[in-house]
Amino acid sequence: MSNLQSRLPDLSDDELPPELIDLGQRIRQQPLAIRGQLDESYGRVVESIRRRRRILSLVQEALSQLRLDIKYLMFDLEVTRQERDELRARLGEE
Repeated sequence: MSNLQSRLPDLSDDELPPELIDLGQRIRQQPLAIRGQLDESYGRVVESIRRRRRILSLVQEALSQLRLDIKYLMFDLEVTRQERDELRARLGEE
């Protein structure tokens, strides 16, 4: 019995939806024959959700970094334009 229970993913993680945690608890309450059929599928679902959350987190980080990079590029572009205009003004005076 404990062998099958240990194959179920840890349900204490906050990253799992409450519905999935509830499903895991219900699976653990089932007889061994039924639990054996469901625990592998449940594990795949949990890993899929964790993987999607990791991917979402990476995408959010990448977007944040991209926004920051764009701000730096916009600042750099503005400064470059100002320098260009000042140089044109100096060349026009000479």
